[in-house]
Amino acid sequence: MGLNIQDLAISSREFMPGGPLEDRHANDVENEAPALLIDGVPDDAVELAVICHDPDAPLPFGFTHWTLYGIPADVTELSPDADGDHRPGPNDFGTTGYGGPQPPDGHGVHHYYFWVYALSRKVEGTPDRKTFLETYGDDIIEQNRVIGTYER
Repeated sequence: MGLNIQDLAISSREFMPGGPLEDRHANDVENEAPALLIDGVPDDAVELAVICHDPDAPLPFGFTHWTLYGIPADVTELSPDADGDHRPGPNDFGTTGYGGPQPPDGHGVHHYYFWVYALSRKVEGTPDRKTFLETYGDDIIEQNRVIGTYER
C-alpha cells in the first residue's frame, strides 16, 4: 500500500477537523454516528469503505469504533443511519456497526480518525479493521481522514 492522497476528502458538518465530538455521539450516551460528507472520489473507484479508529486507546493496536462497507462510490453523504444503508462490520466493543467514543475517565483527549477509502474492488463480507487493511491495502486508490476528539 503506497501513499494515496489526492482529491478524496471527508468532513462533517457536526464537528470541525480536530474539534470535539458532541456527547450524543458517545457510546454511552446516544451512540449516534456523526453525519459525514465525502467528496473528490476518484472516477475509477468501485466502492468506498469508512473506518473510525482511536489510536489513543490504551491498547496495543488502539480501538476500532466503526467499520462500514458496501458504500457506492457515488455516495457524497453518510447519515447517522449509515449502518442501515450500507454493510456495517465489527468494532472493538464486540458488536457490529457504529460504537461511539468511550475513553476511560481522566485519560485525556482521544482522537477519532474517520477514514474513507476509495477502492478498486468491492469488499467481500465484513472484515475487521486489521483484516480489511491487510486484504484490501493494495486496492486502495485514495484515502483520507477527518479527526474528531472526545474526552471525559
